[in-house]
Amino acid sequence: MTVAEFDVSLPDGRTLHAYDRGGAGGLPVLWHHGTPNIGAPPEPLFESADRLGLRWISYDRPGYGGSTRLPGRTMTTAAADTAAVIDALGLDRIAVVGHSGGASHAVATAALLGDRVLAVVSLAALAPYSAVGLDWFDGMTASGVTSLRAAAAGRTEKERQEASGVDYDPEFTAADLASLAGTWAWLGQVVGPAVAGGPGGLIDDDMTYVASWGCQPQQLTAPALFLHGGQDRVVPSAHSVWLAQHTPDAELRLSADDGHISVLEQAAAGLEWLRSATGSRSATSPPS
Repeated sequence: MTVAEFDVSLPDGRTLHAYDRGGAGGLPVLWHHGTPNIGAPPEPLFESADRLGLRWISYDRPGYGGSTRLPGRTMTTAAADTAAVIDALGLDRIAVVGHSGGASHAVATAALLGDRVLAVVSLAALAPYSAVGLDWFDGMTASGVTSLRAAAAGRTEKERQEASGVDYDPEFTAADLASLAGTWAWLGQVVGPAVAGGPGGLIDDDMTYVASWGCQPQQLTAPALFLHGGQDRVVPSAHSVWLAQHTPDAELRLSADDGHISVLEQAAAGLEWLRSATGSRSATSPPS
């Protein structure tokens, strides 16, 4: 089964580069990629998706791959862009899955699109920067704190920080490194082109993470599964704990020994949950 690539032209003149694996069959699941990645759908999950009858859809966020950059984009922009992609495919309803910053985009998109989203699987999401009762930076790597505090200080400071050539050390765990050497070596295929395209997408992502989501997790009407590794220091697991506590229909699964990458080994089980949560509902089912 091949991955079809296509462009979506938006009313503001931008282009979104999008992907579709599965054609007209299967429950459409939109993948929200991490930072910095392009948006190609997750190859390590193709076998599980095929078995479960899932159709992968995704797109490069603005500033990555073939999508026009949009400084100042927000989670609200992401929801509108997601709607444009699924509208271009003639779809009414989807499920969403995301990893890392992409998981934050998945949760926010689901909250903003309401009944158009059937279910959410979030892997290692950042909570909103405004999350009350969450020490947002606690447990985060020093590099992550520096990068995101620069974003919080404003675009000029974030651009200066990126231009300084400072190294980013994610402090991956042994489990993370094992996943990167094995099943999730695929990430190199989506990180490399994103980095080669320059820092614009990453800068805009980081600015988005410290800006208002334009919604609250409490607005999410779809069932949501939050997966997070207990050893994650890129995004500490307290973020998913907070999100699960503030989402009406949520399940939280913490895997004590996983880090930021190795938690992706739990994604296949997440797809099993998603298939069960959506039941017989499809892209053309009317909202309940």
